[in-house]
Amino acid sequence: MSTPNRVYIARLAGVAVFDPNGDQVGRVRDAVARMRHNQRPPEVVGLVAEMPMRRRIFLSINRITSIDPDAVVLGSGTLNLRRFSKRPNELLVLAELLDRRVQLEDGPSGSVVDVAMECGRTGEWTLTRVAVREQTGRLARRGHLHQVEWDRVRGFGGIDGIGDTRGTANLLAVLEDMRPADLANALQDLPDARRNEVAAALDDERLADVLSELPERDQVEILAALDRERAADVLEEMDPDDAADLLNELPPPEQDVLLDLMEPDEADPVRQLLRYASGTAGSVMTSEPVILPPDATVAEALARIREPQLSPAVAAQVFVARSPLTTPTGRYLGMVHFQRLLREPPADLLGGVVVNDIDPLRPTSPLPEITRRMATYDLVAMPVVDRNNRLVGAVTVDDVLDHSLPPDWRDRDAVRAASAAAAEQIGGTDG
Repeated sequence: MSTPNRVYIARLAGVAVFDPNGDQVGRVRDAVARMRHNQRPPEVVGLVAEMPMRRRIFLSINRITSIDPDAVVLGSGTLNLRRFSKRPNELLVLAELLDRRVQLEDGPSGSVVDVAMECGRTGEWTLTRVAVREQTGRLARRGHLHQVEWDRVRGFGGIDGIGDTRGTANLLAVLEDMRPADLANALQDLPDARRNEVAAALDDERLADVLSELPERDQVEILAALDRERAADVLEEMDPDDAADLLNELPPPEQDVLLDLMEPDEADPVRQLLRYASGTAGSVMTSEPVILPPDATVAEALARIREPQLSPAVAAQVFVARSPLTTPTGRYLGMVHFQRLLREPPADLLGGVVVNDIDPLRPTSPLPEITRRMATYDLVAMPVVDRNNRLVGAVTVDDVLDHSLPPDWRDRDAVRAASAAAAEQIGGTDG
């Protein structure tokens, strides 16, 4: 194996994995080690790699030909595509060891910031050294860094349990560059208590984005682990439709408590969405599409859809309505797709380029009708108007996908069970 004799595992997180032909097949997310008796350091048996579509698989250490700071290269193009599942007596190094509070033999206490694995003469990889940041009160992360042998560290007993001896700073540093969907996927690999601890350490905006990508069961459990004021703050950062979906999973009394704790201008759109029946346009729409008056210019519309916080589906079109411009608006006039905006002179008014030849949805329109009409007209969003022709929201293609897939489509355990047979047919064996 052409690779350094010692590799620090936290530095591998996110590194690309390539097959022998040089094609990227995924990225490293963790290392798997097997606990052993007689105080022997754990044996590293493989890596966890994240493939396209967020599938995580196991890569046997024996199938890896090189490990470098920029790439991990496999010796075979044949992969076992079954989703990774941790076995008894195994541990995920980054998920379970980073930030663990430990005691150095005849030395200070501190927290684990990295773990090194080394390859012995027999080709066996083991966890041999631990990087520990000395605990120095409030400036814990600035304390002296010790790099010591595995057997000089006390505090790795009961690896499978999650105690009160771990912080989150170092694990968050490994996860910070992930997309929200990938971070949500990583959280599902953690034990419940550790998952809740890491989630609580995220800032409100980041946690709101991640919650939107988690299965409903995990959303509820994480929200319940927060104090109510913090939970309300996170709900304020979520898109109103996502916040309404999450609140719908809670008992009505708890819904009311959290809505009362939210700022009124943040809670009002969520309350409106909660009034609509499940499976209708009103229940899946966003109440905050891009809305401008007919006397706004094309240049103003383009500037508005460039705002980075807008999702691609929401930013794909501008809805035109009379004042007021917050939902429910004045009379709805039509919509303008961003491609049309790009073709028109910047000084032209939206009222002159608006399109209104497609009938809007009603809040009571059922999901099958929405899907059929969006597919018929090749739309990524459709307006929703009330009986007075006021715009109350817009259904986007991602809303339709979220509510058309099975309720547990984000649940990795459910997906793993459903796809096991297919994965057996697709892949070969990987040790």
